[in-house]
Amino acid sequence: MKKIEAIIRTSKFEEVKDALRQVGIDFFSYSDVTGVGNEIRKGELSYRGTVYDTSYIPRQLLTIVVRDINAKKTVDAILKTARTGVIGDGKIFVSSIEESYRIRTGEEGDDSLYNK
Repeated sequence: MKKIEAIIRTSKFEEVKDALRQVGIDFFSYSDVTGVGNEIRKGELSYRGTVYDTSYIPRQLLTIVVRDINAKKTVDAILKTARTGVIGDGKIFVSSIEESYRIRTGEEGDDSLYNK
């Protein structure tokens, strides 16, 4: 099993969600996150006389646990959909999961995951 964590632009979330559904990934967790990166080097932006703090970059963090056979197509769907080609598109991290359990039924391992 693999855990895929993707930090993507908030504006790309709906497109990525749809792309994941198209490749059979119907269940994942996500949260609003902020970070600091290379996208913005200054700490302020002035727009119509109002100064905004731009030192924090809003993003979405997707956490997806999939069977090994679904890892590549999941990563590819995110890469294809979330990419704009501009700095700040985000990152994808893939790590191994030793074990998982579905609390309701007690299923273990691959059987505990929703994706087939």
